[in-house]
Amino acid sequence: MTEPSDVRVRFAPSPTGYLHVGGARTALFNWLYARHHGGVFVLRIEDTDRERSSDAMTAAILDGLTWLGLDWDEGPLHQADGIERHRGDVLRLLDRGAAYRCFCTADELESRRAAAGAAGGDAFRYDRRCHAVPAAESRRRADAGEPFAVRFRVPDGATAWQDAVHGDIRFGNADIEDFIILRTDGTPIYNMAVVSDDVAMRITHVIRGDDHISNTPKQIMLYRALGAPVPVFAHVPMILGPDGRRLSKRHGATAVGEYRKQGILAGALFNFLALLGWSPGTDEEIFSRDALVRRFTIEAINRKSAIFDTQKLEWMNGRYLAAESAGRLAPALRAAFGDSPPYADEWWAELADLLKVRARTIAEMIELARPYVEDDLSYDDAAVAKHWKDPAAVASRLERLHGDFRALAEWTEPALEQALRQRAEAEGTGAGKLIHPLRVALTGAAASPGIFEVARLLGRERVLTRIERAVATLAAGTPRDGR
Repeated sequence: MTEPSDVRVRFAPSPTGYLHVGGARTALFNWLYARHHGGVFVLRIEDTDRERSSDAMTAAILDGLTWLGLDWDEGPLHQADGIERHRGDVLRLLDRGAAYRCFCTADELESRRAAAGAAGGDAFRYDRRCHAVPAAESRRRADAGEPFAVRFRVPDGATAWQDAVHGDIRFGNADIEDFIILRTDGTPIYNMAVVSDDVAMRITHVIRGDDHISNTPKQIMLYRALGAPVPVFAHVPMILGPDGRRLSKRHGATAVGEYRKQGILAGALFNFLALLGWSPGTDEEIFSRDALVRRFTIEAINRKSAIFDTQKLEWMNGRYLAAESAGRLAPALRAAFGDSPPYADEWWAELADLLKVRARTIAEMIELARPYVEDDLSYDDAAVAKHWKDPAAVASRLERLHGDFRALAEWTEPALEQALRQRAEAEGTGAGKLIHPLRVALTGAAASPGIFEVARLLGRERVLTRIERAVATLAAGTPRDGR
């Protein structure tokens, strides 16, 4: 068993795309495991695919990890910087007889593959033709400049390991062909580069998606052939969409950056991803980072695939949004409307505080903020039908309330409430007969925060203007658009 201080894990994304939520969860599980054991979390960028890798994608991955709060202890290290070490490890395998040069050309391999297909037998596997080339002849042909790849000599028997998630997994080596570890152009194949890097970085635990299970027997063979300790493997089941298929763009957003743009908070996505395929052993669902670090174990990772439930993520985000300080939310609101609204920082903070408990995302909070920021106001048809049923009576009440509000010495919530309730009493009706029509007049909707909070935040001038507009709209008989 690895001692806590020796734990070293890594997250090794390929910079050929944005940080997907599946990759983010893998990074999160590695990060939690390292922090739980006081170990080291290494970030390695697997950028040996030069054609598909880009600096922009690398930057996006780093930005996504930073936003989620997944700080790394070493790195970012670049796999491309280790190519000479990868080649050196291939030479060691050649020297030990664990690998051999393959001089078969692509055309020759294709011809043999076609012949095997025509014969109707099993799928073509490399026939080990170059396996029998004597070592001296192999070196002579290589020294003479004949192109060659390097293949790993797969041993007889089976390759098995105790997976920390799935338990005992076993592959028959007879089903694995002598695989290439170094291409003809001298660049390493993925499995070779990964093992060389993990050995050099002293990785003790490999926590990754179970789409890598088929790579694992090849990598275990390489570890053993290099005389290196085999790490603990933990293969995490894939994330599925609600339809049971692998999560993809057809299910909606899949990149961490997209959720960020939609107004999902980093803490909420962190919490949500942690519970996606891992069980805390309790019915609780809202956890601090420290609590997740304390509780996290590989053994509690589920063997079954997790379902990405967007509605649950939004519910969880709503909980985080409600608990967030208004001061931290206010800049996002202000930025959404540009610099034109001349409101002070304190006003934006008050607006954020008013709306955060009614929204599930920042994007939703921005939409709720429009009636408070923009002058144009549309009346919701359902709200009008419910609370402006008698246009003449509603207009009359609103007009008298307008006079009461205009006469107020102080524009405070207690003063506004007292004025409205006194007006309702004078009208011989309940306060709701004024509150609900007033809400439609001020916000265009049937639901809002407390009406007196709304009125105070809008300010005397805009409240009076909106009541006047509502009265005119009611009188015109077309209470749909207040513009």
